[in-house]
Amino acid sequence: MPAPRKRFGQHFLTDPRILARIADALEITPGDSVVEIGPGRGALTEPLIERVGPSGRLTVIEVDRDLATALRAGYALHPEFTLIEGDALKTPFAPAGASEGGRYLLVGNIPYNITTPILFKALEAPRAERMVFMIQREVAERLAAAPASEAYGALSANAQALATIEILFKVPAGAFTPPPKVDSAVIRVVPRSDPVVTPAEEADYRVLVQGLFSFRRKQMIRAVRNVCRVSAERSAEMLAAAGIEPTDRPEVLAPVDFARLLRASGR
Repeated sequence: MPAPRKRFGQHFLTDPRILARIADALEITPGDSVVEIGPGRGALTEPLIERVGPSGRLTVIEVDRDLATALRAGYALHPEFTLIEGDALKTPFAPAGASEGGRYLLVGNIPYNITTPILFKALEAPRAERMVFMIQREVAERLAAAPASEAYGALSANAQALATIEILFKVPAGAFTPPPKVDSAVIRVVPRSDPVVTPAEEADYRVLVQGLFSFRRKQMIRAVRNVCRVSAERSAEMLAAAGIEPTDRPEVLAPVDFARLLRASGR
């Protein structure tokens, strides 16, 4: 197999017990359609294809040409296996052969340098029914953080508006070849049945949340004035309409609070 390439942020997980736990966390049933982002040398691909079974489908997206060639050859006798050679950030996740109703599951060991864009792409419709990702532990903690906690921020509020995020277990750097400089964690992401924003509101919501968290420790009366470029009077009106105290700070607000503020702003 080709050596790890730094430009692709490649760190290959080799522990079979951890790989099995990741595959199990996806809760695959025979016949499911599964998409794997960045299969690399295929260490996770093997337990995934075992769980999918001959009646299911496994689609992998690999940007590294040499690894794609090796995977294609290795799974040539598996009709349930499909390889897409390309950049995961530019490739639709929802497979053409998704099961009835467009159902599919998404999994991957995500390179640290593209974790956030991959996550937000995964949260675009049509979303997977369930997702399991291995990412940097610090990012996992931010994604799952509760309002008013130290790790809670714009990333937390944006992701939690659309999905529930659970940290399943942590993975030490020594489980990888080559070992990264930080520890990792496996998370499960399940799209909410009641997202706090509509698809039409998602982009504006993200911009608003990002702007407000640049003033995370300022009172909302001031933060809204600066981000929305409104007068103090208009800022107070918007906060009142959203049910937010003027003295609150962005870091204590839940996603639903930001959504109400977005609507009160008239955006």
